[in-house]
Amino acid sequence: MPRPSVAFQAIGTHWQLDTPEPLGADVLAAVHARIARFDCDWSRFRDDSWVSEVARGGAGTYRLPDDAGPLLDAYDVAERCTAGAVDPLVGRSLEELGYDASYSLRPRRDAEGALLTTPAPPWRSTARRDGSTLTLGAPALIDVGAGGKGYLVDLVAGVLAEHGVTEHVVDAGGDLRAAVPEALTVALEDPRDPTRAIGVVRLADGALCGSATNRRAWGEGVHHVVDARTGAPTSDVRATWALGPTALAADLAATALFFAEPDLVASRFGVRYVVLRGDGSVRWSLDLDGEVFA
Repeated sequence: MPRPSVAFQAIGTHWQLDTPEPLGADVLAAVHARIARFDCDWSRFRDDSWVSEVARGGAGTYRLPDDAGPLLDAYDVAERCTAGAVDPLVGRSLEELGYDASYSLRPRRDAEGALLTTPAPPWRSTARRDGSTLTLGAPALIDVGAGGKGYLVDLVAGVLAEHGVTEHVVDAGGDLRAAVPEALTVALEDPRDPTRAIGVVRLADGALCGSATNRRAWGEGVHHVVDARTGAPTSDVRATWALGPTALAADLAATALFFAEPDLVASRFGVRYVVLRGDGSVRWSLDLDGEVFA
């Protein structure tokens, strides 16, 4: 297990990099530069980002950021295996729930207090990728919250490897990418009681990402895990975890597990999983390297 750690805040979350030796100033500068570049392209909370530029431009053709290919390829997989529930055009739906650039956290409601929601434009019929360009057939706000942080964890791990730091653990707010000789034992936080765990998993070479409806929640039943087909927060599943070869795969799979048959998600992304449903039941991969306390 690497010991020296560097910790910092970026893209709205806490980062920790564990490595056998302290990171040099040049390596750390390269890490911060990579994160800043990603944020400048993909953040819908920045007025000067590529995502915001596309939202202002409406329907049309746009040159994609250089790193878009793997991210949007993974979204294609998620969109297909969830029948459209996971969609990178879900930004406006989240905004109308109050998860907007100014963090108003004020969802729209009707006179009886019911949530007013708006479906996202269907990714498959609204967007077309052609090499380095994206054509939108209608105005849309891109949100890569389901897979973007995981992808950035992979990119940061890549920066460390490029600088010869092959043994490392990258932790971005609990989304992990590890390359260590001895497996880590990681507890899975119970969203019903964050002081407890519903299980543990072991991780040596690969990634672990999770998602839960008690995180980024701003009201009863109002949170960030939204079904793009309806624009409404989901309630059937409370929390998911996915272990995979990359943090991008694990992160997007963790969101897809809210909407699709777990074994289908596992086969499409090459992950193992734990799913805590709304009724308190738990399902997990038979080949999970860990233990579930159920």
